[in-house]
Amino acid sequence: MTAPTMTAPQLALARNAAEAALAVLPTSRALTAADPVVPNAATVIEGQAITARFTGAASGEVVVVVGQDLADALRESPLGELDLTAAVRPALEAAARVFGPVVLDPGQLMEPEVALSALAAKEGAVAVPLRDEADIRAVIALALSQWPNDDPSAVDVAQRAAPGRMAGGGRGGLDMLHDVEMEVSAELGRTRMSVRELLSLTPGAIVELDRAAGSPADLLVNGRLIARGEVVVVDENFGIRITEIVAPGTERV
Repeated sequence: MTAPTMTAPQLALARNAAEAALAVLPTSRALTAADPVVPNAATVIEGQAITARFTGAASGEVVVVVGQDLADALRESPLGELDLTAAVRPALEAAARVFGPVVLDPGQLMEPEVALSALAAKEGAVAVPLRDEADIRAVIALALSQWPNDDPSAVDVAQRAAPGRMAGGGRGGLDMLHDVEMEVSAELGRTRMSVRELLSLTPGAIVELDRAAGSPADLLVNGRLIARGEVVVVDENFGIRITEIVAPGTERV
């Protein structure tokens, strides 16, 4: 794998970006950042790639390729199927922000070969493989159209060293999903109405629900029931005081 044509400080910043991403990347193995290389077939692994553009102190594109194990873990989570892009976004942001304050676009899911091939066509593209003892398990790649300085200094590199968890501090099981944000909602009850009844609703109308007064409300994560509790008021907002954690597969009543 050929090393990219960049100055030593630029290569150091690229590696720092990879280590910053690794510090918040959900992983099931202990990984370490290898030397930066040009994105090519050797850096393509089985899994999914998430690519995003960023602008600000620097501008360019960052790609995070994760192994199939993470994609499968998100798909088969006990809380239901989780969003891979949301799970990996903290790593995308961490890599981009090594170069200074930036704004990241929402990002999109792509096949690893397509994402890395598109990046490799850009000038100065660099990939940092993340390895365990056996093989490449993830890849952080980027291409900058505008560097934070024309010639980043060694001081810049030192000040932007990767923060957080040390590379190689892998996580396993549900711990690898802890940074994923979920949609949480509370439900007081349900009812069924005809179209005629719905169209006749006016301000002040009362809709009777299938839940007795004083019954606990349901707490749902991505539409899946996980707990029940009583409605409370916190300052000027409603809240739920949890009274019961329900077993997986429990139906709403």
